[in-house]
Amino acid sequence: MLLDLAEEELRCVGATGLRGDVGPSESTTRCGALELTFNYSPASRKLTVGVLRAHDLPSRDRGGANSVQVRLLLLPHKRQKFKTKIRQASQDTRFDESFAFSRISPEEVNTMGLRVRLYGCERMRREHLVGETVVPFSFLGLDQQTTLWLLTASCLWPLVGMLTRSFCFLPLWSSAQHWDSKCEISSLARSDSTGSTQSMQHGGLPELLLGLAYNGTTGRLAAEVIKGSHFRNVAMNRAPDTFVKLTLMSSSGQEIARSKTSVRRGQPNPLFKETFVFQVALFQLPDVTLMVSVYNKRSMKRKEMIGWFSLGLNSSGEEELSHWSDMRESKGEQVCRWHVLLET
Repeated sequence: MLLDLAEEELRCVGATGLRGDVGPSESTTRCGALELTFNYSPASRKLTVGVLRAHDLPSRDRGGANSVQVRLLLLPHKRQKFKTKIRQASQDTRFDESFAFSRISPEEVNTMGLRVRLYGCERMRREHLVGETVVPFSFLGLDQQTTLWLLTASCLWPLVGMLTRSFCFLPLWSSAQHWDSKCEISSLARSDSTGSTQSMQHGGLPELLLGLAYNGTTGRLAAEVIKGSHFRNVAMNRAPDTFVKLTLMSSSGQEIARSKTSVRRGQPNPLFKETFVFQVALFQLPDVTLMVSVYNKRSMKRKEMIGWFSLGLNSSGEEELSHWSDMRESKGEQVCRWHVLLET
């Protein structure tokens, strides 16, 4: 079904092809496009990625910014990363920068990929994520230099929402057949999604992506608040200022420990990437509950809860219970899941 949807959407935007000197047409750039080149040398085991230009970027009222920056991260190991210089956003923003990723063997190259993020940069070092995508190298045909246009299209986010944010990069392939390898993308980008399928089916419910890991030897329970999705402020005509509060509770309902993230201002899909560690002995693990609450900070003394969920002994649902069980069985490896926020 996903393949059929992809073919239909690609026909609607008039995809012109992956390879060759192809520029953005009027029908494919209403929300912006980014041009990249890929050149792989098996002999030197280096992949050179060129960030050429961004075309017709979204304005500030559509999630854009006055200045932009492109950031690249090699997956799945996440050890090599680069970023462009900050450029003034325009109808045709030139970057013309190249970056060399090293130690990529020919045997492994098709199991790897690149995460591409576009950031909006403002004064006082404030920045926000405009769009992102994951490009598996198995899609590119790295036996020759490849030029790739990535379309930023808010109108297509329901189709690729499991990979991207509200303004998304959608590759313009020569045909839609590559969508049939969607399992390759999901394996590279499990924690880089905008929302779960469950949320998409219910019209975009507020959600939070949470990563859990437990080390039974040290008794360290690590909870990473990664990102939120579809946070709304019904009372005001803007996205809310949100923070996440984590509370560890005993079986009797007594608070053991608590932590909270910093505030993300005016972002419907905020990126947190904050980790908190709780000390829980192995014999205590079956008897604790981790309460996760998302708040809208309205003023210095006023806050209102957007939603919550809980994991552990008193899990709020099957997804939460499954996430907790998977964490216990993962032997210290982080397990990431999206959770729909329950109303207060």
